[in-house]
Amino acid sequence: MTDYKKRYKTLATNLVHAGSPHPNIEGAIATPIFQSANYLMSDENTYEAVRYIRLNNTPNHHVLHNKLAAIESGEAAHVTSSGMAAISATILTFVNAGDHILAQNTLYGGAQNFLDEDAAGFGFSYDNVPAGPGADVSAWEKAINKNTKMFYVESISNPLMEVGDLRAVVEFAKAHNLISVIDNTFATAVNFRPLEIGFDLVVHSATKYLCGHSDIVAGAVIGSEENIAKINHKLLHLGGSLDPHACFLLERGMKTLALRIERQNSNAQRIAEFFAQHDAIRKVNYPGLTDDPSHKNAKSVMSGYGGMLSFYTKDSATAERFLNSVTIPKHAASLGGVETLVVQPSRSTHMGIPVEERERLGLTDDLVRVSVGIEDVDELLEDFKQALE
Repeated sequence: MTDYKKRYKTLATNLVHAGSPHPNIEGAIATPIFQSANYLMSDENTYEAVRYIRLNNTPNHHVLHNKLAAIESGEAAHVTSSGMAAISATILTFVNAGDHILAQNTLYGGAQNFLDEDAAGFGFSYDNVPAGPGADVSAWEKAINKNTKMFYVESISNPLMEVGDLRAVVEFAKAHNLISVIDNTFATAVNFRPLEIGFDLVVHSATKYLCGHSDIVAGAVIGSEENIAKINHKLLHLGGSLDPHACFLLERGMKTLALRIERQNSNAQRIAEFFAQHDAIRKVNYPGLTDDPSHKNAKSVMSGYGGMLSFYTKDSATAERFLNSVTIPKHAASLGGVETLVVQPSRSTHMGIPVEERERLGLTDDLVRVSVGIEDVDELLEDFKQALE
């Protein structure tokens, strides 16, 4: 039988084969759904070794853990019940009461809300610092304290698609003995593998590109065996486990990740170039555009620029008309699926952030975010054109 822990030479092959077949599968090509809450005891000598769904250690979980670690060049990985479960568990594992975090100043709304609303309750503090293109490292130096433990950033920020100097983040974190954590949801391992440039931990909302079909909610964290074991221990108490059926769907979705991302990269580049030339659009945010402020940073570490873009229309009324006029894309939150989605971040993902703060960050009502799918790009462009006109 093939060793289910084997790793292959290329990412595309690892996506299809890493992690399977598991020894308990008995010849099945596709991993069956092990819908059992508990398992017979054997010679377990730690609580983590007891097989139980809440401990994320069924055969379905093991297959995913091996596959995720293989594609992100990590020693180990762990899946969770959502992206926020991965983010919050990772932070709470390494940050205790009295500690401090540095966090990028344009984050996914859920992550920012967690810091805004829950940090004080857990007894830790944080500072948002500029970490996008042109960010000054001196601002990080001014914000760091003796009790700072973590630097948290995103590979491509949500929703402004900013890419900072990620190597500088790693260097700064190492120089100050900080745990460096990066949300790689938008880029995915197909375009960028942060552990390879020195990040300590990578988190994903696996709901998005890793699954790719808008039918589950899941999260993942990848890193060293030591760090993942610590996070796993914290999750035993927080209970953010992933159901085996969701594991099955996530594994199935990941097998086509490389093909989907290749198409979405290509489609997004064409669409960004179209919007950049349209009179109704005043600014496009996409690191694949050569004049985008993030292009240089993205090009230095990424092999592709992703399927996410955003743009500012002339006014909020134009944004509303656009959202109501497109016929192929769906007007819905979330992202990363095979279908194209359009949404206003100010009225969805970042609605929980106070209006004044949203406006300061540029998350205004005339901002539209596009998650580009795998449809025919020319047909999408025709639809975008009629929606703007």
